[in-house]
Amino acid sequence: MSLAGRATRVRERLVDLDALLISDLTNIRWLTGFTGSNGWVVLTANGLALITDGRYGEQANQQMAAAGVVGEVLVGRTSDAVLAHLVAATGRHRHVGFEAAHVSYQQHAAWVAAFSTTLRPSAGIVEAERRVKDDGEIEAMAQACRIADQALAEVAPLLGTGLTEAQVRNLLEIRMRELGATGPSYDTIVATGPTNAALPHHRPTDALIREGHTVIIDVGALVDGYHSDMTRSFVIGEPSRLQRELYELVLAAQLAGVAAVGPGVRCRDLDAVCRGVIAEAGYGDWFSHGTGHGVGLLIHEDPYSNATSEASLQVGDVVTVEPGVYREGFGGVRVEDLVVVTSTGCRVLTASAKDSPCPPSPPTT
Repeated sequence: MSLAGRATRVRERLVDLDALLISDLTNIRWLTGFTGSNGWVVLTANGLALITDGRYGEQANQQMAAAGVVGEVLVGRTSDAVLAHLVAATGRHRHVGFEAAHVSYQQHAAWVAAFSTTLRPSAGIVEAERRVKDDGEIEAMAQACRIADQALAEVAPLLGTGLTEAQVRNLLEIRMRELGATGPSYDTIVATGPTNAALPHHRPTDALIREGHTVIIDVGALVDGYHSDMTRSFVIGEPSRLQRELYELVLAAQLAGVAAVGPGVRCRDLDAVCRGVIAEAGYGDWFSHGTGHGVGLLIHEDPYSNATSEASLQVGDVVTVEPGVYREGFGGVRVEDLVVVTSTGCRVLTASAKDSPCPPSPPTT
């Protein structure tokens, strides 16, 4: 995808700054296309310099050219040479911002000692532009969703056939790679039974998925650096009255949340919609996390939908809607979709069925 206009958008946010020293690798990737593990960008009103070490010079030039980004690549063969490039790139500017959330005390001290400029802490300058996704980013995430949907459609029918949590996790991740994903979007969650499924971020073990269990599967794929995120919950065998009640309750809360998504909606209000449905039924203390978060080059990024959020949704935000209930002795239920905010509401990117807690039948060929 073309990244040519992104530097211009960030420059417009450099109020009272002559330059911005960017050190967060995710921000650097979004801005330049560079995917190496070591690099800095100095962004000024008229230029962009990417500074990296000897491993990545050619890669940086190739990736920036492919992304349509105009700038120079400066390569330092040693740490002292890298620092010298940073000093030269910032030296002609009076006030240089640095990403305070991504710079260690030790790194800052080294810069203060070496630089002739005034360093000013900044927060969220690149992230504010990164938050709203363009068509290329949305399509990458839509493709990641399609891959995860397909993998789950093939693996979910195997629940209750003698597999463990870890085996289900492995099948999902292998199939996503076969379908074109770079890998899983995050550590795939498969949580079964009255203990493990009560933990929202349980890590799969050799626990056997048995009849009577609730099973939470939280699965996403990674495509071109962009993530997808989806959760579906199942009951193995005939659901008990409580299992069916809570599944239908969580689904109702989730559907209400998706219906509430739209530009200008406060994230705390979106959280309140989902939380209110569950609380009204008497299970408010079973819902132990926020309703959702932004997704992009990171699996968790702005905006966050929780009771204390100050953010409001914007067109182009890609966010999850994922209420859930959890209780030791019962297990848990969570239903999650990934949606993109549009001018009229939202478009749901995840397509796996969620109308029933029963595992699906094998897909027909």
